[in-house]
Amino acid sequence: MYKDGKIYMGLDDSGNEVTMQLNMSNRHGLIAGASGTGKTITMKTMAESFSDAGVPVFMCDVKGDVSGLASPGVPSESMEKRIDKFGIRDSFEYKSYPVCFWDIYQEKGHSVRATVSDMGPELLSRILGLTAVQEGVLNIVFRIADDRGLLLIDLKDLRAVLNYVSEHRAEYVASYGNMSTQSIGGILRALLPLENQGGELFFGEPPLDIFDWMRTDGNGKGIINILDSVKLVRNPTLYAGFMLWMMAELFESLPEAGDLEKPKLVFFFDEAHMLFSDAPKVLVQKIEQMVKLIRSKGVGIYFVTQSPGDIPDGVLAQLSNRVQHALRAYTPGEQKAVKVAAQSFRVNPAFKTEDVIMQLGVGYALTSFLDEEGVPGMAQQTAIICPQSLMGPVDNVERLKRINCDGMEKYDDGVDNISAYEVLIQQSELEEERVRLEKEKEEFRKKKEKEEAAAAKKKEKEKEAEEKKKERAAERRKAQIERSLISAGTQVLKRGLFKTLFK
Repeated sequence: MYKDGKIYMGLDDSGNEVTMQLNMSNRHGLIAGASGTGKTITMKTMAESFSDAGVPVFMCDVKGDVSGLASPGVPSESMEKRIDKFGIRDSFEYKSYPVCFWDIYQEKGHSVRATVSDMGPELLSRILGLTAVQEGVLNIVFRIADDRGLLLIDLKDLRAVLNYVSEHRAEYVASYGNMSTQSIGGILRALLPLENQGGELFFGEPPLDIFDWMRTDGNGKGIINILDSVKLVRNPTLYAGFMLWMMAELFESLPEAGDLEKPKLVFFFDEAHMLFSDAPKVLVQKIEQMVKLIRSKGVGIYFVTQSPGDIPDGVLAQLSNRVQHALRAYTPGEQKAVKVAAQSFRVNPAFKTEDVIMQLGVGYALTSFLDEEGVPGMAQQTAIICPQSLMGPVDNVERLKRINCDGMEKYDDGVDNISAYEVLIQQSELEEERVRLEKEKEEFRKKKEKEEAAAAKKKEKEKEAEEKKKERAAERRKAQIERSLISAGTQVLKRGLFKTLFK
């Protein structure tokens, strides 16, 4: 609950109000605890408070119940008791909040998209877990695409360019460096899990304008952007890629802000361990860098997970506002997690932190927030205040109503503009057409030569036949002459003999 310019989180064991300073909220935070101990309620309560303070919020809804922020809470006996306990009867009201629903899978909210170019080779390499050599090759591929004017928008664009470079790598080695087919093949294989998890839906146009998540409604309340993550968390590569892209986009888009009266935007990343689980060292370093630097942009990031041990030390050190719900310690590993959680708090001499963490009930937590000077407060046992919105999922009718009237319909329909894939396909088709025409030209030439050879052969045969005909005619004339000569000779002989007989 937002009260007197502060975020009212609850009451300590002495009945004193526990608050979080709004101007220190961009120092990031951690909400941790075992399943069922109240992490989601704490996250919703904080989101409501930020919204009331005019701060836009982004939340990952991994179980579906965060969506209840879109509907007013329902009175119950237990809720009424908690309202009286916290002394907020006069200011508390069951109410809904301005909510905008989003969904990478385009099923329960507006689409969230980014282009491959926006992601860039460095972030993409971290997400895909590429080797240093493969990352170098990917940088070359991006450079070749830029130099050739090939837009990298979606994953089919990237695949098309990778295949193109593989086929023509000999042409580029002198200018860009060596690119082995093994490295390119490794990158193509690494894309498969991302594609299978829904990457073809995330990468595309129109890309999300991050400033559309930094809006307030007509009453000055911060819009709470809820990303349906029920399906997304089952696809860790895409989930981690999305979160990393989001932090990078904010860092690159927002100007330096320094210390502000309130954050420009607050993010809650539920199931945060998925961002770091089995993550390569270079990816963790990148996230740590983002968390450190994004504070100066006026953005607060709150990681929600079961144990502080799920968060790398370099990142955990940046999370100054802490809410630790109960942890159970039945195994040596769990006992170690409790110690890690206890050590992350400023010691309170009134109790032993480790013991309290294991004894906390549902709806209670150990808290430590920065004061106005930025000094961490001592750990305090705190009863967390109840949310004013619905403690459960919103119904589909209300969800659709919000989706249809929030002004973000521009993201609903994807656009497949002409990009690298289409250009290379067109070039391939033109090349195929050129080869076809060359083939037809060659076939025509051969056919013509064949026809000319046949005509010449026919003419030669006709000539030979004509000559033979002439020869036969000459022979016939010769024979005729010879017969005439013989006949004439015979007549002469006959006359000479006659004269001789009758002389």
